[in-house]
Amino acid sequence: MDRLKLKAVLGSHPHVLAVKSGELRSDRFDLDFIEYTPTNTAFKPMVREQAFDVCEMAIVTYLMAKAHGKPLVLLPATMLGRFQHSYALYNPARGTLGPSDLEGKRVGIRSFTTTTGAWIRGILANDYGVNLDRIRWVTFEDPHVAEYVDTTERAPKDKKILQMLLDGELDAVLGETSNDPKLKPLFPDPAAEAAKWYERRGVVPVNHLVVVTEKLAKSRPDVVVGVYDLLKQNKAQTGPAAAPDLLPFGIEANRKPLELIVDYAFQQALIPRRYAVEELFDETTRGLN
Repeated sequence: MDRLKLKAVLGSHPHVLAVKSGELRSDRFDLDFIEYTPTNTAFKPMVREQAFDVCEMAIVTYLMAKAHGKPLVLLPATMLGRFQHSYALYNPARGTLGPSDLEGKRVGIRSFTTTTGAWIRGILANDYGVNLDRIRWVTFEDPHVAEYVDTTERAPKDKKILQMLLDGELDAVLGETSNDPKLKPLFPDPAAEAAKWYERRGVVPVNHLVVVTEKLAKSRPDVVVGVYDLLKQNKAQTGPAAAPDLLPFGIEANRKPLELIVDYAFQQALIPRRYAVEELFDETTRGLN
């Protein structure tokens, strides 16, 4: 049988480098890696055209793709997980601003449907009582899922998000970090806030997992399991996970983060209903741990 050649996009994370270099490989298929920098620029062609066989994907993009019937299947393999509290900034030159002060303010975000944005908005709404509908959202890019109707204000084409914050055209931004000494984190001590949040929720906020095309999942479930096994092997090779493990693998390890991001995405009207974790997978990937 000919070895299957799969087109694949994964970011250059330490825990996938052995798979990307070919040091870890399968005897049934080859992964032909295509580089996208940043990796999120591959999400749109994957959602809209299924341009690759295997692709890293932000979880909210996947949830929205599922809601619109895109033929993609999720693998419970986290490529990027992180606490989100440090990805919100404001400009103290215009007065002190905290997470509870955002109603009535202009807040910039790359796209309304980014996963980091959904996590932070969920934290603002559920932990700080912020009414998200009272914020004036300013966005810079279209959603990856074309069917989603974005009603936010679009920034002028020539504008850059952090420059608008520095110029006072935005009160705060989500999903960004900066070393500019003129900008401060919206959460006064992001690391302490994240630790408290984790203690309360027991959830690692996952950003990117992996998807395959439904065509591959239906025709070669053995190969899909093989891709997952390679990624899991590579993660194990990179040594013991931090505590908490920011790169959960397997359905059970991802259950709580997936339940919470589904909840937040539903609250924010990014998806039409709450999906059960089992619904996010197919017969093959549902069994992966």
